[in-house]
Parts: sequence; structure tokens; C-alpha cells
Amino acid sequence: MCRNIKTLYNFAPPVTDEEIRAAALQYVRKVSGFNKPSKANEVAFLAAVDAVAAATRTLLDSLETNAPPRDREEEAAKARARSAQRFAG
Repeated sequence: MCRNIKTLYNFAPPVTDEEIRAAALQYVRKVSGFNKPSKANEVAFLAAVDAVAAATRTLLDSLETNAPPRDREEEAAKARARSAQRFAG
């Protein structure tokens, strides 16, 4: 599950709130062991997703770098190449 969480910092264009929430959801799913919580746990689960997303936004907004932003398409192409090499017959 957590393999789906991608690096969110220092990209052009910058990370969106939807991407941050998706990463937070994956994290909470992994930690809780729930893909979809029961009704009894839904409020706590969604509150945790909101808290992780807020902490992530705070972190990303606080970080500083001198490196130029990475291009999303270029990084995706590199990841596809690594995957193709890893899973080649």
C-alpha cells in the first residue's frame, strides 16, 4: 500500500491538496490496516487523514531547498524505466 505514496516535495508544478490528501489516506490505511473503516471507526479514520494531510502541508510549506524543482513528467518516465527494467522477463 505505501508504495503508492510518492515524493511530494520540490516539483513543478507544486503538489496539490488532492495529492497530499491521497498520500495521507494511503498512510492512514497502512497504519490502521483498514482499506475502508467500519462505520464505528469512520470518524476517527477520517480525522486521522485530515490531521496527516495538515501535517504534510505544514511540512512541505516549511521546507527549503536550493535545488531546482524536479519535472513531474521526467520523474515519471524515470520511474517507468526502472519498473520496466526490474520486471523485465
